[in-house]
Amino acid sequence: DFFKDPNVISNLQLLSESSGQWTTLGTEVKKIEAVNVPCTLLSMSFFKRLYDEDIVRESGHIVKCLDSFCDPFFISDELRKVLLVEDSEKYEVFSQPDREEFLFCLFKHLCLGGSLCQYEDVLKPYLETAKLIYKDLVDSAGICYPSTKEHEQTFSYFVVDPIRRHVNILYHCYGTGEMP
Repeated sequence: DFFKDPNVISNLQLLSESSGQWTTLGTEVKKIEAVNVPCTLLSMSFFKRLYDEDIVRESGHIVKCLDSFCDPFFISDELRKVLLVEDSEKYEVFSQPDREEFLFCLFKHLCLGGSLCQYEDVLKPYLETAKLIYKDLVDSAGICYPSTKEHEQTFSYFVVDPIRRHVNILYHCYGTGEMP
């Protein structure tokens, strides 16, 4: 119903892959795939393990590591290694169910950034921003559905409140450096 609404069709904007310009849906959506994303975390203490496992120092500075590349991401610290490199020794700090949580997904998207991302050296800005976005998008009745394309940093989240019939959308297209 959401994608059939004339207001949505004429106002929801996406980034055109061919032109690189923002465009409305314009026509009716033909196919939708949705995955329910758990939104059960109620505390930022979830990320305390980054300090406990020496990924982040007590001062809040992210521990550096030897530079490596995990296509298309440049990895120069332990945080990105934990987020991206499955065979790293600390990858299991977050279990697979942990990694499926909406708060973790937001945090990861912020840490990895866009194609022109300038990474932070301290953890606090990532945590504060993830918390603000999470609180802004999700309430106690919210259900989250992500949509991803060929790149894990191209995503959209539709946070649905079925009681109030509200939908919040967060969308990012990797490579543009923009979020609407």
